[in-house]
This record gives sequence, C-alpha cells and structure tokens, in this order.
Amino acid sequence: MATESTELPHPARDDLRLTDVLFALSDPARLAIVRQLSGGPLEMAQCHLSDPSMPKSTKSHLMKVLREAGVIRNEPLGRGRRLSLRRDDLESRFPGLIGSVLDASDGR
Repeated sequence: MATESTELPHPARDDLRLTDVLFALSDPARLAIVRQLSGGPLEMAQCHLSDPSMPKSTKSHLMKVLREAGVIRNEPLGRGRRLSLRRDDLESRFPGLIGSVLDASDGR
C-alpha cells in the first residue's frame, strides 16, 4: 500500500513574523540549509547537513522550524519532498533581510 505525501501547513506571507524568521536563521545548521536553498529548490534527500552523523529526526526538526517560520516551503514530490526558499515572500515582508543574512553568513 503506497502512502501519499501530505501537504504541510505554511504561514501566509502576511503572517510572517520577523522574530520567527530571525530565530529560524539564528541556528548554524538551519542557516546552512537556507544557504543551500538560495541556489534553487532541492529535494529533501539532496539537502545535506554539515554533520552527516546528525539523526534524521534532527534534520526533520530543522526543516520544521524553517517551514513554520515561513523561511522555506516543503512540498510533496513523489515519494520525497521538495524544499525551496520563500525568497519572494521574505523580500516582500522584510526587504533586504534574506540577502543581508546570506551575504553575512558567506563572510562578506
């Protein structure tokens, strides 16, 4: 019996809160995920963490925090999930924030 991937809740653009976004971006592992997604959408399996020994449950929790803050979108894609950065929504709500955070995290 095949199981279908389900849609997960994502906050609407107008419901994004700066404190939630900043909290989500404050963790180095979550920020590393956002950096990877800044290049375009990825399948969840392709998104890697800096610590390969990190449990799958921890990776899922990192994704959940980012999704619930409105930083990423996590959508079903076949048997897996597709992750994408909500750059347009973030830019609309907090102009320049995501670019500044990504630039700073790259050491610029």
